[in-house]
Amino acid sequence: MSVTATELGLTAGTWNIDPTHSEVTFSIRHLMSKVRGSFTEFSGAIEIAEDVAASTATAEIQLKSIDTRNADRDNHVRSADILDIENHPAMTFQSKGVRVEGDTNLLDGELTIKGIAQPITLEVEFNGVGEDPWGGTRAGFTATGSINRKDYGIEFNVPLPGGQKALLGDKVDITLEIQAVRA
Repeated sequence: MSVTATELGLTAGTWNIDPTHSEVTFSIRHLMSKVRGSFTEFSGAIEIAEDVAASTATAEIQLKSIDTRNADRDNHVRSADILDIENHPAMTFQSKGVRVEGDTNLLDGELTIKGIAQPITLEVEFNGVGEDPWGGTRAGFTATGSINRKDYGIEFNVPLPGGQKALLGDKVDITLEIQAVRA
């Protein structure tokens, strides 16, 4: 069953991501708990089609903007050991399709990190649309998904005593809280 933009209260066209009111966050296992972080510099747009299934999304995230609330860790993550921001300053996302499975909205796309493009599927929740105090129209979305960091050539790890575990997990959970403004 196809959903139209009009049914959702959206207007077809370009909606620019507002980085001031949006978040790009992640978590990864570190030892026996999870470390959370965010990227503070990013941009992107959502092209809403009248048939929502034909909509597209793009994003670019500046990797130097990583913030895990620890300067030493952030500098190590920026280094050639992990993200290698000297050679790969940004990660990018390009959607490939929108689909619905049951009550779940899915955004299929391609995520590129360190020059390696891999497919990713994000579960998307539409949080509504409305006027803002500055005369604009905003739409809200929450998207979640996971990647395996090794799929992107991020191999760094430290084995822990006993050989059973390592310092870092392979799975990285991603959460996007997006406010987009109608262009």
